[in-house]
Amino acid sequence: MEDQHEGGFLIAKIHQITNRMFNQMLKEYGIKELNPGQGRILFALWQIDDVPIRELSIKTQLTKSTLTTMLDRLESAGFLKREPDENDRRIIKVKLSEKSKKLQKKYVDVSKKMTDVFYGTLTEKEIDEFERYLRQILDNLINAKDILKKSN
Repeated sequence: MEDQHEGGFLIAKIHQITNRMFNQMLKEYGIKELNPGQGRILFALWQIDDVPIRELSIKTQLTKSTLTTMLDRLESAGFLKREPDENDRRIIKVKLSEKSKKLQKKYVDVSKKMTDVFYGTLTEKEIDEFERYLRQILDNLINAKDILKKSN
């Protein structure tokens, strides 16, 4: 048992705690309508607005069904709208509303505050190294997911 690695367990615990803290921070900033998952979608759209659902799914790493459910909630709350692409009506594009554009600065401020808490006492070099390892783990998981699809 001593040789057991705990990376996945630690990542899950970190995810759980940061979600709770981030939710609390959002409320403190008066952002009560969004949860971190929905914020992740808006954050991706703040980077590049007016994108096809498929591209947004890839960018957020959410399955189409999960993304669709979250988009339904965000759309009914007035944060975004879905419209057919002008050139290909089979493609549905997601666009930010004015309501979500006005929320961007507050949300980014909360994200920065959370990042400061998250990294705490780590040096820039440690942060860079940590993020490099996380990207490598993410790549491993994405590649394994592709392998699993092929074997089924």
